[in-house]
Amino acid sequence: MQLLLESLFNGVAIGSVLLVAALGLAIVFGLMGVINLAHGELIMLGAYTTYVVQLIFKLPALQPFYNAYVLVAIPLAFIVSGVVGILLERTVIRRLYGNPLETLLATWGVSLILQQFVRSFPLAYAAGLVLALVLGFSLPIILPDKLLQGPRARLVRAGSWLVSALAGVLLAGGLASQISRIARATSRNVDVTAPKWMRGGIELSGMTFPVPRLVIIVITILAVLGITWFLNRSVWGMRIRAVTQNRSMSDCLGISTDTVDVLTFGIGSGLAGIAGVAVSLLGSVGPNVGTSYIVGCFMVVVLGGVGNLFGTVLASFAIGVLTDLIGAGRLLSIWPSMPAPLASVVDFFATTSMAQVMVFALIVVFLQFRPAGLFPQRGRMVEA
Repeated sequence: MQLLLESLFNGVAIGSVLLVAALGLAIVFGLMGVINLAHGELIMLGAYTTYVVQLIFKLPALQPFYNAYVLVAIPLAFIVSGVVGILLERTVIRRLYGNPLETLLATWGVSLILQQFVRSFPLAYAAGLVLALVLGFSLPIILPDKLLQGPRARLVRAGSWLVSALAGVLLAGGLASQISRIARATSRNVDVTAPKWMRGGIELSGMTFPVPRLVIIVITILAVLGITWFLNRSVWGMRIRAVTQNRSMSDCLGISTDTVDVLTFGIGSGLAGIAGVAVSLLGSVGPNVGTSYIVGCFMVVVLGGVGNLFGTVLASFAIGVLTDLIGAGRLLSIWPSMPAPLASVVDFFATTSMAQVMVFALIVVFLQFRPAGLFPQRGRMVEA
């Protein structure tokens, strides 16, 4: 019984990482129909954001607040990945809606660019660039409408971008001078050290529950609840669902479909950034850290049913539990009377990598009989 409980917890922990990584993809791919192969690199940006925030909190002025750096890294990772996602949507994706093959190839190219960018560009300068982009997109929204109308509109917009660029340069210079680790480009993996309150484990009924995995589970629960509330209760969430079901009718009713596209892609990308925070707490961070999650994310979304958040949750936990049962060899311990031929097969796949292969193979077989996933999408969009 204890082995089963341990497998369930480990499976939920694995599934939580997969779920928080797949949530953003479930929105972008499920609701918008965009195959974003750069989603893994958005996860990577969130992980690197956590690393930079950790180094900033190691500075003497912020050292007393070091244990709270994760709480700061989560919203910052959301913003960084969200802004990059918005930039990607405005410059590349918006011209490729309705062309899945072209979108796939374009986002694959973007993923390679982002990987090389991290290898070749100092993180201090990257932080300055992100700050400039955030301010550049935000200032026109914050400024009064009177300043953005009339003959001075272009001058005001140019001035806002100039101020944003100056702020980015100052941040990059300050970080480069204070933190030598991010002043130069490097392709080596880096490590994120968990704060003291996230180390160790909690003993309960003879079982040890690692605190980092518990924190990731909590982050995942909050992310799922937040995105569920947003899509079902908020005004913009209802607009997103309306555009998803009938884009032309939503446009006729006065809904800004372009704004909905930007918002949807930004939120999906931001969730990938939060996934990066979770990933950084479990292992090293490198340019390829997101690549290992992209296939699993697509599997989760497709297995659960494209556009169905509940299906995404169920699929991620199912994959997590199966991966742990097979990969850790617990299935043989739980079922000691397993037939010898089946036991030899299970024993062969009793490693993490081979367990993932077996789980993905089972998913492929399942999709042959139920190609729409566990919970097929229903409604006008499907009928159309």
